[in-house]
Amino acid sequence: MEFKATLMSEEDVRRALKRMAHQIIEKNEGCDGLVLLGIRTRGLPLAKQLAAFIREIEGADVPVGELDITLYRDDLTEISEEPVISGAPAQIPVEGRVVVLVDDVIYTGRTARAALDAVSEMGRAARIQLAALVDRGHRELPIRPDYVGKNVPTSRSEVVSVLMKETDGRTGVDLYENR
Repeated sequence: MEFKATLMSEEDVRRALKRMAHQIIEKNEGCDGLVLLGIRTRGLPLAKQLAAFIREIEGADVPVGELDITLYRDDLTEISEEPVISGAPAQIPVEGRVVVLVDDVIYTGRTARAALDAVSEMGRAARIQLAALVDRGHRELPIRPDYVGKNVPTSRSEVVSVLMKETDGRTGVDLYENR
């Protein structure tokens, strides 16, 4: 892969997440009954940062969990011949709550669909919303995020890479050309 550009700096990511936290609070008229589920891997640190901003704005703690959607994907064999299965879905109660699924990039919509399946097995949420730091287009399913940090029109040959300090040593969003 060939590096093309930096799309978001650490400060850009921070600003986008703070704006998204305000939008989540506004759309849900506060944060009562709210649960944030970060889709493994980079969705979890993003969800934790959103929760920190919500705490800063509203003074309330919102539960955060990690959602492993591996078992719910419809493209397991395309990802790997032997995908690594790392456990059950998050164990945070969702019954009657507003669940915000948090992911780094929304592309085809297949990850979001798998996350919806995983959450539905956990219980009946009052509402499920989707937050993505980057929306790069090219949807294959009729899924649209409720909250987006940045819309980035891309070609199918490009790769959007979200980097988080917790997993990658630095925070930002880079664009690559897949050759």
